[in-house]
Amino acid sequence: MNNFQFKNPTKILFGKDQIENLATEIPENAKILMLFGGGSIKKNGVYEQVSKALSKFEVIEFGGIPANPEYDVLMEALDIIKAEKITFLLAVGGGSVIDGTKFLSAAALYEGEEPWDILVKNIRTLKGMPFGTVLTLPATGSEMNSGAVITRSETKEKFAMGGPGLFPQFSILDPQVIKSIPQRQIANGLADSFTHVLEQYMTYPAHALLQDRFAESILQTILEVAPAILKDPTDYNAASNFMWSCTMALNGLIQQGVPSDWAVHAMGHELTALYGIDHARTLAIVAESHYTYNLESKKDKLAQYAERVWNVTEGTKEEKAKAGIKKTTEFFHSLGIKTTLSEYTEDYKGTAQIISKRFTDRGWLGLGERQKLTPSDVEKIVEMSY
Repeated sequence: MNNFQFKNPTKILFGKDQIENLATEIPENAKILMLFGGGSIKKNGVYEQVSKALSKFEVIEFGGIPANPEYDVLMEALDIIKAEKITFLLAVGGGSVIDGTKFLSAAALYEGEEPWDILVKNIRTLKGMPFGTVLTLPATGSEMNSGAVITRSETKEKFAMGGPGLFPQFSILDPQVIKSIPQRQIANGLADSFTHVLEQYMTYPAHALLQDRFAESILQTILEVAPAILKDPTDYNAASNFMWSCTMALNGLIQQGVPSDWAVHAMGHELTALYGIDHARTLAIVAESHYTYNLESKKDKLAQYAERVWNVTEGTKEEKAKAGIKKTTEFFHSLGIKTTLSEYTEDYKGTAQIISKRFTDRGWLGLGERQKLTPSDVEKIVEMSY
């Protein structure tokens, strides 16, 4: 097991009607900017609950943060933060709204001239404007980690950012919100969280026995609750386990002491930036090709995954590894998610070369857990995903 230091300061308020406790988590004299997405919170009752809880605070609202948080939209919110002397941010939404809020948390205190540099230059945020979240869409785990991903449509780019100053002070997780989420978004959440675990687990053995078991238990739980939550989003038990699995998949716990990959995400982000494909679906597009291309270096963990998560007991180690890959793709299909790029766009030809060149230009010359995946390798993997 590798050395590690682990600290997660985010307070979680989990369960029914926890939004009622929102006011007790925010400083008394805070001036709040409440951020949300396309307005679904005004249809599902969350907006009303949050407004009631914040009735004694001065609150300014900013809606319209898109599914891939857009830099230009966020810059409008940044202008409000500065003009209105906002002191606290509240994200009410899913991962995109929370990610956008994290960018604003960083940008509000950033002393440079161009906030885009936070993303392009991967500047870590050590201190940001304080913020909390009310989660309405389980998927990304952003409610309990310090990372974010921001899109800029003008340049068709999508970059990650983060730092210890970007943990939410608190996050409210009420599984009751899931009953109003469209099935497509539930499927995305299941695929996203599943892949988050794989990125931290599907590498090479690090003799981190407990970490492996943590990861496998999250994967098993997602597989168990997926049919139930897709069939009946009002099933509170299924919703609770789904929501908590999404959070645990990327709150930092399972990545301690082990190598992580994240190449699937790097490639997937480019597909979203280029074609606007849902984030979770880009991961499903790339996953099979990535694991197949890297079969030799990931064989041990792939076989272990097949045995422990999918109960594959027969065959050689390589046969089990290949079975694990196949089972993963079948799982995505069971969610109604297509797994080849050509099923999403007719303009897929040349995509591999575009992404390879972008990685070369950025100096991303070694991805993956061993940092040996070159832009040439990326090109081959993306081509396999057509």
